[in-house]
Amino acid sequence: MKLTRLVGECEDGECPTIYATDRGTLAIQGGKVTNHGLSLPPHETLVEIPIELARKAVRDNLI
Repeated sequence: MKLTRLVGECEDGECPTIYATDRGTLAIQGGKVTNHGLSLPPHETLVEIPIELARKAVRDNLI
């Protein structure tokens, strides 16, 4: 899978980031959410990113 960085809070790769994939989807890098009370399938997880990161991606017409 090829990832293209759309928007993130830092450049060193260790901060919440939104990527576009070459499959027409988004990949989200963020903190893993635990103790959420949901029953997720083994191949899925929840991540948390600042809402302003998503707003910036939309505002800048990146997604």
